[in-house]
Amino acid sequence: MADRPAAGALVLCLGYRGAGFAGFAEQPGKRTVAGELRRALETVLRREVELVCAGRTDSGVHALGQFVSVPASGGELGRDGRSLVRSLVALTPDDISIRGLYRADALFSARFDASLRSYRYRIATGDARPVLAWDHAWWYRGDLDVEAMREAAACLVGEHDFKSFCKATSAEGRPTGRHVERVGVSRVEEAGEQIVAIDVTGNAFLHNMVRTMAGTLVEVGRGHRDPSWVGEVLAARDRAAAGPCAPARGLTFVWVEYPDGLLAPWA
Repeated sequence: MADRPAAGALVLCLGYRGAGFAGFAEQPGKRTVAGELRRALETVLRREVELVCAGRTDSGVHALGQFVSVPASGGELGRDGRSLVRSLVALTPDDISIRGLYRADALFSARFDASLRSYRYRIATGDARPVLAWDHAWWYRGDLDVEAMREAAACLVGEHDFKSFCKATSAEGRPTGRHVERVGVSRVEEAGEQIVAIDVTGNAFLHNMVRTMAGTLVEVGRGHRDPSWVGEVLAARDRAAAGPCAPARGLTFVWVEYPDGLLAPWA
């Protein structure tokens, strides 16, 4: 591939349990999602590969619908999709799931062609330790006012400068405006356990943005802040004005939306 143009792109939809990874992006001496996936792809394709993902996740964050694109040759795109998926499943560890395989044209980018990204943050409340939700929820030992959190969340919808909600060092010299399509707060039951779910959809997200949004909304839910305070946090454009960054284990990268027609199912 290095000496000739790509004929198209191989696109994977991945799920992974984040506890065993130091995030998605490769880091020297650390176990990462990209590192495990790259090794599997290079074994199957018998060449070096370059991965582009829809959104890099931090250490401990999970995913159900992370998309990754890889430039591919015509011969590679002509392979049997089911056989390719079986090979990748065999070569990846148990905490990575190959959930879908697609073809796209040579200009496709899993990152830059994404139109919307969705996350869910899970919070288990009360004195009882969560059972099945333990590994993917924040256990908050108390109750939360979901109605107040929902009212506060409305302040975050729309086009805003989210500088208050991202890691301070990552905002230096970079644009921090983002469009958030939806922020929902609800009580849901998953596998027999009640959790508070914060669902966030937007065009793109800053470093720690969703987790800081969750930590800020919990400050409202626990009664420490009025719902209108979240609007003041936005206006401050200062990370110190917001609530804490919620634990990574509660965050799941749920899905990515792409314009119709960009991805063709392969398997």
